[in-house]
Amino acid sequence: MRPPRQLPTEIEEFRDERWRREGTRQVGTAFEVERFVEQVGFAACLTDSRRPGPSLYVAVCGRRDAVLPRNVQKDEEASLTWVLKDEVVKRGNIYYAKLSRGKATFLAPRMIPFFHAIWGMRRSDEQRRLSRSARAILKVLRREWEMATSDLRAESGVHDRQTFTRGMDELQAAMIVVPSEVLYQPRFTYIWTLGVGRFPDALRKRVNRETALREIARGFLSGAGMTIPGELARVTGLSRPEAGRGNRALVAEGYATSSARGVYHLVMTDHASPGPEAND
Repeated sequence: MRPPRQLPTEIEEFRDERWRREGTRQVGTAFEVERFVEQVGFAACLTDSRRPGPSLYVAVCGRRDAVLPRNVQKDEEASLTWVLKDEVVKRGNIYYAKLSRGKATFLAPRMIPFFHAIWGMRRSDEQRRLSRSARAILKVLRREWEMATSDLRAESGVHDRQTFTRGMDELQAAMIVVPSEVLYQPRFTYIWTLGVGRFPDALRKRVNRETALREIARGFLSGAGMTIPGELARVTGLSRPEAGRGNRALVAEGYATSSARGVYHLVMTDHASPGPEAND
């Protein structure tokens, strides 16, 4: 396996600040999670230092080298991350779902239209692109609007657990369905709802694909300071050609520079530097 490319020290320190990989800036409340996601634009939930990009788990740990243990149930930091995720889901201010490649992701509201332009699905395409089980689940949710997992399985007729899970993953990846709450009593279950019910304006906003690619690239580069070949694609699930188009659009407008093929640097101006809220 090729060893990971080493980033300059100043870039790692820039990411420490932006992605809250410092003990003085780690997150510990749902409000702080929302501020963190608003600042970075989008973040994974339970990835660690072995994966690039901002992560809630790493921000909870407050250190650059955070690694998930094998037994996450007994790890205090992983448990806190899970609790905070549940609180954020219930508050409904930040978009949360399993998006591209099934990765649990938080989106700031301003980023929703751009992600939806890439991965969203028009209603006219659902019959062709969604599986039969996903369509059955969606039909029930559009009628009932909100439902617990067990009730939704029964009403949709998708009784097989794995088939139901695959259908829900399809609907989340297409940015149609999101979890609205997590309940632990009398038993563990998710409450599911339609994303458009929580974020109607953002999900109905029309954005062309090139604009979406540019703004997703901007969201990552503003917190990363620099991106290396394949990094943006790996973080977001974009194809490498599309990630390159997004980055090159930033170079064209002067927001970034490129020192080599696939390597892009944030132009450090006032609009790209950490704002006062970054030090709160």
